[in-house]
Amino acid sequence: QVQLVESGGGLVQAGGSLRLSCVVSRRIFIISAMGWYRQAPGKQRELVASITTGDSTNYANSVKGRFTISRDNAKNTVYLQMNSLKPEDTAVYYCNAQNAFTTYWGQGTQVTVSS
Repeated sequence: QVQLVESGGGLVQAGGSLRLSCVVSRRIFIISAMGWYRQAPGKQRELVASITTGDSTNYANSVKGRFTISRDNAKNTVYLQMNSLKPEDTAVYYCNAQNAFTTYWGQGTQVTVSS
């Protein structure tokens, strides 16, 4: 059974930092590009950041310079380091694994940034 288990969400004041983690079943992790998406109330889910198996990264313009995505192949884990958080970053954050065969989603973790 494929598992993507997120952790690290929570409540933080504006300007603060959080680090999200997503542990992935190894057989999926090693062949998948990984991504973090978010969905705020009343809005569509959007890509925040992604990283390929070759460590190429891509970021939404709204988070460039503040967020960093990384992957640890030894731990089957993808991270999202979020700095200088803003109230508009408040959303449920989802881990995503995508490969040539299919796409998997985690259950989501809530990030709330207070002003």
